[in-house]
Amino acid sequence: MDATVTVPGSKSLTNRFLVLAALASEPSVITNSLLSRDTRLMIQALEALGAQFSAGDTGTLRVIPMPAARASDQAEVHCGLAGTVMRFVPPVAAAIGRPVRFDGDPQSYSRPMAPLLGALRALGVEVTTEGGADSLPFTVHAPDGITGGHLTVDASASSQFVSGLLLAGALFDLGLELEHVGERLPSRPHIDMTVETMADAGIIVSQPEPNRWVVEPGRPRGLEVTVEPDLSNAATFIGAALVTGGTVRIPHWPAHTTQAGDAIRGIAEQFGGTVRRDRRTLEVTGPEQLSPVDLDLGQVGELTPVVAAIAACAPGGSRLRNIGHLRGHETDRLAALAAELSRIGAGVTEDADALTITAPATRAALWHSYHDHRMVMAGAILGLRVPGLEIENAATVGKTMPEFTELWESMLG
Repeated sequence: MDATVTVPGSKSLTNRFLVLAALASEPSVITNSLLSRDTRLMIQALEALGAQFSAGDTGTLRVIPMPAARASDQAEVHCGLAGTVMRFVPPVAAAIGRPVRFDGDPQSYSRPMAPLLGALRALGVEVTTEGGADSLPFTVHAPDGITGGHLTVDASASSQFVSGLLLAGALFDLGLELEHVGERLPSRPHIDMTVETMADAGIIVSQPEPNRWVVEPGRPRGLEVTVEPDLSNAATFIGAALVTGGTVRIPHWPAHTTQAGDAIRGIAEQFGGTVRRDRRTLEVTGPEQLSPVDLDLGQVGELTPVVAAIAACAPGGSRLRNIGHLRGHETDRLAALAAELSRIGAGVTEDADALTITAPATRAALWHSYHDHRMVMAGAILGLRVPGLEIENAATVGKTMPEFTELWESMLG
């Protein structure tokens, strides 16, 4: 295999820019924005709050921010399975003083929400849940907005709790001093991404200590930005090069980025791959035989399904550690990976926050996707080494990359 794959824009960056543009004091233009289920859900959520979006050519979005005047009628937001929607938009809704009811796909009801809803209550927000637990569906309302000030949150289950509060914090009367008080903080690069995008919009954010952030009050300014390629999605194509011993090039790989997916470069080398990067392109060539790995993926957990698929094509034993927080994603990813890798003959041991893969996948079966886009991508990699493997409901990959199957077939062609 020898292919060049141009990857669409980052979902994580697109949704952060969308929130900031909707809150800004003037219109914004976002180029190379991703159009997928998650980003469309974010656009619809922000439209429900009063922002306006119009699409141009090549993924360009023009954004008219929501009006400063407060509306009193209740809005409805459907989150789907998008963690960024269910965790970024409620603090925004509370800050603008409008009652908003949030709901989502049935699978979203089990996703962790209690730390965020508890933090909103501590800020004086009225939070009404419907199922007896702090989870979707729920309604938030703060008719007088949010005063702000000091706030603590336990973000051990998801860094999105921190990012959502930071994004809205500039709208609080006094800004926000946010402190994480949990035992660990997974996916810290996503928080760094949030802080960097806020700086792009002119919001002053400081970090006086590793787990404390201070957001100064004030509306964001209008943005004129270009979204980087989604490096976590690109990791799947790099995985294809690794397991086949082929070469894949990804154009426009950024020289500086806060995307967690950038870690795939070092991971590819640990598997035995050769990685080259010039000013425009990343090139990865797979080895004749993959090497087993021992990796701490605590800060880059979204890469786990793809990395597990690559490890299941390697001889020897590989261990993926510090990934217990993935049990609260679109599905329990550790349990899902253990079940599906075992189904196709791989040796897998599932611990509370780790996977150990001791034997390669050998037999064809139906690979279940669990309505999880990353599981589809993992299955695609394994299909290159396990003839006859079938992937259930591959269209679920449209959550973050509707073009995936087209790009995959083009790469193989």
